[in-house]
Amino acid sequence: MITTSSAKNAFNKFKGKAEKAVHRSLDQHVKLAVTGLSGSGKTAFITALVKHLTSQATDKNLPFFDVMQQQRHIATKIVPQQALTIPTFDYPKALSALLPLEGQPHWPASTERINTLRLAIKYRSNAGLRGHFAPQSTLYLDIIDYPGEWLLDLPMLEQSYQQWSEQQYALLQCSPRVEKSQPFLTALSELDLTAPVDENALSAIATHYQTLLVSLKQDTKLAMLQPGRMLMPGELQGAPLLLFFPVAQANDKVVAGSNLAHLQKRFYAYVKEVVKPFYTQHFRNFDRQIVLVDVLSALNEGPETLQEQGDVIKQLLVHFNYGETGFLKRLFKPNIDKLLFAANKSDHISSAHHKDLALLLDSLVHEQSNHLKFDGVKIETMAMSSIMATMPKQVVEQGKTLNCIYGKPLSESQWLTYLPPQPPMRMLNKDEWPSHGFEFLSFAPMPSPDKQLKHIRLDHVMQYLLGDKLT
Repeated sequence: MITTSSAKNAFNKFKGKAEKAVHRSLDQHVKLAVTGLSGSGKTAFITALVKHLTSQATDKNLPFFDVMQQQRHIATKIVPQQALTIPTFDYPKALSALLPLEGQPHWPASTERINTLRLAIKYRSNAGLRGHFAPQSTLYLDIIDYPGEWLLDLPMLEQSYQQWSEQQYALLQCSPRVEKSQPFLTALSELDLTAPVDENALSAIATHYQTLLVSLKQDTKLAMLQPGRMLMPGELQGAPLLLFFPVAQANDKVVAGSNLAHLQKRFYAYVKEVVKPFYTQHFRNFDRQIVLVDVLSALNEGPETLQEQGDVIKQLLVHFNYGETGFLKRLFKPNIDKLLFAANKSDHISSAHHKDLALLLDSLVHEQSNHLKFDGVKIETMAMSSIMATMPKQVVEQGKTLNCIYGKPLSESQWLTYLPPQPPMRMLNKDEWPSHGFEFLSFAPMPSPDKQLKHIRLDHVMQYLLGDKLT
């Protein structure tokens, strides 16, 4: 009985790999990496993508998506995923938050665990190898959703505990962290790193550090907050694996059995047991990638926060496989051959300044983009909104027409007409930064009596990421 069961499992596993190989050989399978830090809008993006492909799939709604414009799209539906050990992305729950039957719409809750979703896009082929087999084809699109907080840990794969401590401890000395760091730094100053391990002391200081990280996440848009599982620990809450923190002097001369040796041991265990499996299981074999960035919120906090977002994005991209692709690579070693940087929430500013927003994001990632282009990766940057939360509204004041937006700010009950500032077209240094700073508002999703979602350039996104796969 055990032999029969084992043989059946082995056969099913082989069958799944064979089917995937066939789909890849005919270019009928795309694994899309939806990448973004916490609050960048990954859940909303995935929800909007599914909604527009399944129930709003028309040439009027998605005019710049060729398969729609040419009326070759037949239908799209959610189908069973292959990753049976990973929960399915809860699309109905996310959609009901945006389009509730009663009450006001709200943004879907942040992702707290790994989720996946598979879409089958059926369309009429008009060229290529597929057209010789059948007039109709199906593209399978796999999407992985995960907490943005967990993504922050990927750079730790390349660091020693000493390197990580030096980086994190230095950040705690700088604004805006330094204002919130004092309770942790005070507790840390009283710890003798060379003394025999004191579990209670380490646990208490780790709690101070976790409180600090949670406070920074709630009150700022800082991106480099590690370890990410302290922000969203899940089943690791209270586990010794999470009870570590950066120290001022983490040199290589470690006394066995000391507090420092224990912190070092926990750091490497965390990287081995948490970060590496997350990377190896969920960050391989992608074909296409979109990186969502909330540039406007970072602008609100100043040049340090904006620069940190750019630096973190550059560090994260190192951990994906990029390069030109072809038949054999697609079959045996897929690489990301198209990458899209998207400045999300473009509806929070005037449409006249969308280009400025895209140029600003481009300046943040220009160095990394240049390296990837050299390796044959196609790269695009654009401003978009997967879900519109405002409407454009023109106001005439003293004979001058102002391009405003109209919506309901988050946590407020009143709707307002608002003239947003113009974002800079490139990264500004501290001397160039306006003395009054920037103030971009965040808005709640708009009510939709017809139960339809509106977007800005989501069809451009689909065309760039999927258009060549649907010919």
